[in-house]
Amino acid sequence: MRVPEAEFTSYYGRPILKGPVWKWDIAAYLFTGGLAAGSSLLAAGGQLTGRPALRRAGRVTALAAVSASAVFLVKDLGRPARFHHMLRVAKPTSPMSMGTWILTAYGPAAGVAAIAEAAGVLPRHGLLGLAGRALPSVGHTAGLLAGGAAPALATYTGVLLADTAVPSWHEAYPELPVIFAGSALASGAGVGLLAAPPAQAGPARRMAVAGAALELYGAHRVETRLGLLSEPYRLGLPGRLLRAGRLLTASGVAGALLGRRSRTVGALSGAALLAASVATRFGIFYGGVASARDPRYTVVPQRERVEARRNIGGTST
Repeated sequence: MRVPEAEFTSYYGRPILKGPVWKWDIAAYLFTGGLAAGSSLLAAGGQLTGRPALRRAGRVTALAAVSASAVFLVKDLGRPARFHHMLRVAKPTSPMSMGTWILTAYGPAAGVAAIAEAAGVLPRHGLLGLAGRALPSVGHTAGLLAGGAAPALATYTGVLLADTAVPSWHEAYPELPVIFAGSALASGAGVGLLAAPPAQAGPARRMAVAGAALELYGAHRVETRLGLLSEPYRLGLPGRLLRAGRLLTASGVAGALLGRRSRTVGALSGAALLAASVATRFGIFYGGVASARDPRYTVVPQRERVEARRNIGGTST
């Protein structure tokens, strides 16, 4: 007689994996990093196409967002010196190491680009006048550098989550960077729709469409492709957040396209896209946390992989 299959239980009901110690501030860090990246791309687009309202809004928002992102990161690390210690090495195989260097390259460029927006209020004479004349060209270069680093900033956090042992994050390694890239574009588009008049908001509307397509595609994949590991993204708080994110994204894009002549509709669409980005990032974060707590999400996929290897071995024999 065959011994029955063991139930997936754990010692005294404890999770098999040690769950993430990250709190809500890391979910906020995921959002603000994406917002900074999307805003820098928006600013670069406004800069290259001669749309000053987009450029200004993107640069200022990027600096505010990356500053908030640094605060959330340092809060999680516990001591600011720990961020400095990460700069002692550069390890290409470590998303955390690469993320530290990406932030280090991006932050100063975004800061200089935002400061350059103050050139118009500086006196015309003296040292301040000299600085005011130099700032636009310096800001132009810094804005392009920040825009060039923005895609890496937008996506490395998805790679970082997928590099953990958390089941629903690890298995979603192809989709998380796509979702985070789309979320960054959508949030940057939201800034543009909020801040720019309709005549200058064309690039923001195109960013909204591209970001929504990536975000909705990636979210659909993690909710359907992962088998059992898709369940945490559909149930409970993560499921509600991701469903709200889809609804807000669709509403924001529809408003951006249909209300392109209305400043009010554009602003409401921008707010919807920003709220969608928050909901999506927090939904992905809490979905992974939920998968680490339940032993089913660790044991069942492991058994399925073992069984699949046995079947392959038996077939080849």
